[in-house]
Amino acid sequence: MIPSLFDQFMSPVLFGVPLIIIALALPWLLFPTPSNRLLNNRLLTLQNWFVGTFVKQLLLPVNMGGHKWALLLASLMLFLITLNMLGLLPYTFTPTTQLSLNLGLAIPLWLATVIIGFRNNPTMALGHLLPEGTPAPLIPVLIVIETISLFIRPLALGVRLTANLTAGHLLIQLSATAVFVLLPLMPAVAASTLVLMALLNFLEIAVAMIQAYVFVLLLTLYLQENV
Repeated sequence: MIPSLFDQFMSPVLFGVPLIIIALALPWLLFPTPSNRLLNNRLLTLQNWFVGTFVKQLLLPVNMGGHKWALLLASLMLFLITLNMLGLLPYTFTPTTQLSLNLGLAIPLWLATVIIGFRNNPTMALGHLLPEGTPAPLIPVLIVIETISLFIRPLALGVRLTANLTAGHLLIQLSATAVFVLLPLMPAVAASTLVLMALLNFLEIAVAMIQAYVFVLLLTLYLQENV
């Protein structure tokens, strides 16, 4: 029986225990913990530099009220990058290919930005639903359209991350299958396909990092509208 290409995206289970729980807890164990020493080692210094540079760049367009989210956004960024990168290793599972997990991250964070907007400045929050200078006949239509676009935001966050990672993994698996099939028949074509698969792996590494950054960046833009 030929397994489906989408079997790689099924959450593995061992003795009735979903291994996605371990996959979600593993990233936090991979990062070094700062010590009480006066001088850090090279790994800690590099990690602190990366986190500091990322937070500075991410919160540059955000008002001071949104800087309270710096720790949460930086942690989310590291979490997503680690999950996406670990999923590229052999015999591993990528939790961020599950739409349920991505929506579980996107919906509460998006809802928190909306609640902050209505709590701090309800007039401005409602004003986003109707652009200034709209003709009177178009007001009901635009309110409906802007309301739908507001509620589509968390769905777009989750679907974007899921679709990009799923497409990359499928391309890599299709290329690997083609190499095994063509190797005894056409070795030259199989070798060129192997080169293509190697390039796809580098592309998928870039996609894994970029999609994590885009996820957090869009959350920052939603936060900027409500602080």
